[in-house]
Amino acid sequence: MRSSRVETMSNPATSANDKTRWEAFAVCVAVAALTILDLSKINVGLPTIEHSLGGGPTELQLIVAGYALAFGLALVPAGRLGDIYSRKVFFVIGLSAFVGSSILCALAPTIEVLVVGRMLQGVAAGIHMPQVLGLIQQLFHGKDRGKAFGLFGAIIGLSTAFGPTLGGILIGVGGEPDGWRLLFWMNVPLGVLALIFAVRLLPGRQVHERVHTELDLVGILILGVGIFGLMLPFVLTTGSQDDDPARWLWLIVFALAAIAFVVWERRFLSAGKAPVVNFGLFRLASYRNGILIATSYFAAAPAIFLLTTLYMQTGLGLAAVYSGMVTIPFALVSAVTSWYGGKLVNHYGRKLVLIGLVLVFVGFGLSIPIVMLAPQDAIPWLLAAALGVAGAGGGFVISPNQTLTLTDVPVVHGGVAGSVAQVGQRVGTAIGVAAAVSTFYSTVYREGATADRLVVYGDAFAFGIAVALGLLLVSLVFAVFDARETTPKR
Repeated sequence: MRSSRVETMSNPATSANDKTRWEAFAVCVAVAALTILDLSKINVGLPTIEHSLGGGPTELQLIVAGYALAFGLALVPAGRLGDIYSRKVFFVIGLSAFVGSSILCALAPTIEVLVVGRMLQGVAAGIHMPQVLGLIQQLFHGKDRGKAFGLFGAIIGLSTAFGPTLGGILIGVGGEPDGWRLLFWMNVPLGVLALIFAVRLLPGRQVHERVHTELDLVGILILGVGIFGLMLPFVLTTGSQDDDPARWLWLIVFALAAIAFVVWERRFLSAGKAPVVNFGLFRLASYRNGILIATSYFAAAPAIFLLTTLYMQTGLGLAAVYSGMVTIPFALVSAVTSWYGGKLVNHYGRKLVLIGLVLVFVGFGLSIPIVMLAPQDAIPWLLAAALGVAGAGGGFVISPNQTLTLTDVPVVHGGVAGSVAQVGQRVGTAIGVAAAVSTFYSTVYREGATADRLVVYGDAFAFGIAVALGLLLVSLVFAVFDARETTPKR
């Protein structure tokens, strides 16, 4: 079929009454939170998983980064399919697959099965997450959209930062050696409950929003190869001397695929068909700059949370539940500022994001002198306080930037636009985690035989944080030089 889109709706908020919209929103955000929790709570489980199933640095890295890789591969095709056919249908498909793959992870008898299960989880998450942003675009308009994204950012911020604490509690409840399995069993009843509400409450596609188009299978394949080539070498980077230098050759595959993708998509568009990614979106300064800011921010923040967890457990010897609690101040404070950020973004625009990034940089930056200079017993408390400062800024970054990024995007492109933005976040996370964690472990390997354990892990933490701060600085620079207007146009 050839592309023949009818007009997009002028006010998506009118498609459902207010109560119904917010009920559907609650389902979307609950599933998004469950998905992000699965990214963050696994961090504290890695030492327990290693003890239970064995595995080396590569397998442990794949448990975290393999999820992100599969997530990134599925996002854009799923977003496009949701825009073309039905966001509700693909939301349900993705969530069902997420529940099933969680069962596989919970029952995994070997580290290899667990890695496969995590990758399947990533694919499932990549199917339903683009539908979340597309549905929010479909349901809300103007100030209501800012309010919705404010709540969305608050809950995502809570999920990101509270994940390690929840993971530690679940591991403690489950006990040794298999307490980590509760990390995955938790998803099953919550996912089934969300499925029931999704079928009942999520809106179908509006008649005036439908898009009849030929699916660009070649473009999807080329894009997948490119994303795979970009992310894989970072996924396989552990900091060990056994890391194969040949993995960087995959970046050549990425470069060739990127060129081929642009050429093919332009040819596809010139034939009067709808491409996988509408390059016209990148002519929107609000969209383009928002993606750059989010990509570099998500390259830094998840890496810092993982480094903090590793340092707490392997350096200070704290139990998983206590190491996870260090991130609670970030979660609580960012939830509050995300809520206010959703209200303030329509007035302050980019300035709000810039202020947030400065606070995040200061808060995360304080962790280095704390670890290097503070008494050992005081380190967890001081790190928690520093993360609270970072959380104050984090709430002003995530939800306001999300609102600004999508503010000029037509609703009909909401799913694919959101999925491209999330690909940037997943790629950023893979690169940031690989760079920071490999720096951490390479320092441990280098200094481990010659220095005191606390000194070794303190140095490793400081060097890893420095790498992550460098990535965060990139986000700050993008925000400073952002050319967009300071307030959304709607």
